[in-house]
Amino acid sequence: MTPALELRHARVRYGPLEALHGVTLAAPGPGLTVMLGRNGSGRTTVLRALAGALPLSGGAVIWDGVDVTRVPAFERARRGLCLVPERQAVFASLTVRENLELAAPAPDIALDAYPQLVPLLARRAGTLSGGEQRMLALSRALLARARVVLVDEPAQGMSPTVAARTYALLASLDACVVVAEQRLPPVLRGRAPVVVHELRRGAVVFSGEAGELWTREAAARTRRRPGPRPSR
Repeated sequence: MTPALELRHARVRYGPLEALHGVTLAAPGPGLTVMLGRNGSGRTTVLRALAGALPLSGGAVIWDGVDVTRVPAFERARRGLCLVPERQAVFASLTVRENLELAAPAPDIALDAYPQLVPLLARRAGTLSGGEQRMLALSRALLARARVVLVDEPAQGMSPTVAARTYALLASLDACVVVAEQRLPPVLRGRAPVVVHELRRGAVVFSGEAGELWTREAAARTRRRPGPRPSR
C-alpha cells in the first residue's frame, strides 16, 4: 500500500522533555491506520504532529511525497487534512445543527450516519453526552470530505453498536484515516487489512497489519498460560 502520510525520524519536545524519540511510521491512503498505546505513549502527540498542531524538533512530515514539515496547521486543513481531537472537538456554545452547517450546508450524510443526532439538532453541543459529542465531531469530519482524517479515540463513550458503525464509516472513507486507540478495536477483526503502529514511551515497538498483532498477542497468552500440575 502506498503511504499517503509519513513521519520520518520525528522528534517532539514539550519543554525539556522529549515526547517522540525519532518516530518513523507511514499511513496508506486511502486506508485505515490504527496507532496503539497507553496514555503517555505518544500516540496523541503523533496525531498533533501530523496535523501541524505541534512543531517537530527533528525529522519530517511527508504528505503525498511532499515535505510539509513547515506548512502550518491551517494550511494543512485547507489542503484537506481534518483533525478530530479527543477533547474540545465541537463548538460547545453552538447547536448541533450549527456545528454541522459549519462543515456543510446540507448535513444529510452525517444524519444518515448518526440518526441519533436528529432529535438533538436544536440542542447546544456542550450539553450533549460524551458519546453524542463524539458522533457530532465525527459527523463534521465526514461532511468535510477530507483527504486525511486524524481521530483521537473515535469511539470514546459510544455503545458497542455505534462504535462498530463508526469504524465501518471510517474504513469506508476515500481518505487516509489515522486513529489513536489504547487497544485494537475488536470490530476490526475480519475487515480489510488494517495497518497498526504500536507506540511505547515515544517510540514505535510494532508496525504491521492488525492480523499479525492479534497472532502475536494470542501466542503470548498461550506462553503465559500455566501448564498442568504434575500428579503426586
